[in-house]
Amino acid sequence: MIIKIILLVVFFAGMVAVGISARKHALSVSGFVLGGRSVGPWLTAFAYGTSYFSAVVFVGYAGQFGWKYGLASTWIGLGNAILGSLLAWVVLGRRTRIMSQHLSSATMPEFFEKRFDSKALKITASIIIFIFLIPYTASIYNGLSRLFEMAFHIPYAVCVAVMAVFTAVYVILGGYMATAISDFIQGIIMLVGIVLVVLAVLNGQGGFLEAVGSLAQIPSETAPTMGQPGAYASFFGPDPVNLLGVVILTSLGTWGLPQMIQKFYAIRNEKAVRTGTVISTIFAVIVSGGCYFLGGFGRLFDDPSLYDASGAVVYDSIIPFMLSKLPDILIGVVVVLVLSASMSTLSSLVLTSSSTLTLDLIKDNLWKNMSEKKQVLMMRVLIAVFIAISVVLALDPPAFIAQLMGISWGALAGAFLAPFLYGIYWKGVTKAAVWASFACGVGLTVSNMYFHFIDSPINAGAAAMLLGLVVVPAVSLVTPKMKKSRLAEIFSCYQEKTTIHQKMVVGTEKDNED
Repeated sequence: MIIKIILLVVFFAGMVAVGISARKHALSVSGFVLGGRSVGPWLTAFAYGTSYFSAVVFVGYAGQFGWKYGLASTWIGLGNAILGSLLAWVVLGRRTRIMSQHLSSATMPEFFEKRFDSKALKITASIIIFIFLIPYTASIYNGLSRLFEMAFHIPYAVCVAVMAVFTAVYVILGGYMATAISDFIQGIIMLVGIVLVVLAVLNGQGGFLEAVGSLAQIPSETAPTMGQPGAYASFFGPDPVNLLGVVILTSLGTWGLPQMIQKFYAIRNEKAVRTGTVISTIFAVIVSGGCYFLGGFGRLFDDPSLYDASGAVVYDSIIPFMLSKLPDILIGVVVVLVLSASMSTLSSLVLTSSSTLTLDLIKDNLWKNMSEKKQVLMMRVLIAVFIAISVVLALDPPAFIAQLMGISWGALAGAFLAPFLYGIYWKGVTKAAVWASFACGVGLTVSNMYFHFIDSPINAGAAAMLLGLVVVPAVSLVTPKMKKSRLAEIFSCYQEKTTIHQKMVVGTEKDNED
């Protein structure tokens, strides 16, 4: 217990120190929200990865989908690395960085306003972000607090409060730069921690081959492979169709999440984007792949304590129960690992929400002539407000971790992914198409919460994203286009002329070429 407490004290002290040291970068709006657009590739890549993977993945998703799909759940982690990291950086990174600077947009709602000449789009997008980031934040508290209860026997409410306070301190003090530096530190902890945990768990089961052999003996409980042994150790698992839905939601979803896209706004330059692509992908392979691979062995730890009174599996308890069998020192490492993952994601969420509300809703709409100093102050206040609201929701969460995250990602990515992706590549996207995407993403997710026409919120979120990718071009083809002159000005950032100074101006053409 002493070792675990020491690890936590050192961790929290380090995060507060980072917040204090980063205060000088958080004096202006650009500094507080984007780190002055000067963040290097390593910090940006780690910020992207740590914002991507939190207790939601480690405790909620790894536990639930590892139980459902066995070792095939590792495909989710690989999908996160290839589709959610590699392709996201390749397709979105450079063009987002260039156009966001060209349009002077610091947030995703502000991008929609300036790209499509619509203030109403900006206001609506900011409201969607604020509402649907709250359940995601609550899911992070939920997952982390279950591990704290297992390791320290501390009440759930106390765990939530402590995490919220320390996150608020370093984000309010240092803004984006504090989150980027702390994300780098937390990312290193995550990389080392997940490798140690996987090795320790497999060693406790007699090694990799022994663990896989034991898993292969368990008969499937899922259609269409009901009753078949070996399904949980197979290549695609017992239910490949629903597994694909999870891969789409958790991988493609990052393309439309404002807290993820904002990382591209802040990166230093195009060269940094290329370097960051490689780093982010490797990080995702190790962390996400490791989490889901670990969760794939969950059924080897089947125990009566994992079931509720009705006999249903409490998915959020699977990973904590697996880890409870580890030595105390490793439990301490795990707690710091998941704490790192969760606080990095939480800091990204609250910064995104507060900056969006301040810059896109309050400024110029509710508060005219708002000075830069007051904007930064308002963002700091709203960080505290956002954390307080999410704490209240986390104390009495309405669903499992995975369901909370599915609702949040489904609405946000369903609304924003298609218009943002098409918007940085295609001049033909119309304002009406953006409104249609907002309506489809939020409408499908919310209506499914009440009518359940799609069984899983995860699959509903995936459907919302795919629907947007069809709706936006379809509506754009039949609705009024923006003025060609305005479109030419917006997309001119990708075709800027460069002047090259010629050293030799006298002589033959061949001489000049040499």
